Amino acid sequence: MFGGGGMNPRKMKQMMKQMGIDVEELDAERVVIETADGDDLVFDGAQVTKMDAQGQETYQIVGSPDAVADAGAGGAAAVEGGDADDPALDDADDGDDGIPEEDVEQVAGEAGVSKSEARAALEDTDGDLAAAILDLQ
Repeated sequence: MFGGGGMNPRKMKQMMKQMGIDVEELDAERVVIETADGDDLVFDGAQVTKMDAQGQETYQIVGSPDAVADAGAGGAAAVEGGDADDPALDDADDGDDGIPEEDVEQVAGEAGVSKSEARAALEDTDGDLAAAILDLQ
């Protein structure tokens, strides 16, 4: 934001305070972002920072969403409940092959093939998406 690469953190904090910017680390356990398209982002254990600059509050979340929940499937409650029947909530994998379902869907869509063909190509390339797509085209 201010180009403070390599600057002393204490000096950066002092400069921000002089400019009227107050920074506070929040002890957040979980952050849920509900989007308009219904794909909610759920962050567990993310680092959350609140900045107050002249009365305008800004929140920064550092971390990766642990799950993406489809609001039609119960939203964040479906993530918390661990609904194993909903593939949109399956951010790990879809079987013993260790290939994430999201990767299978991406390869199938890009290469214009079925999910089973995409999964086989991903298995042949040890999960390399680009190589799988190239092999199928």
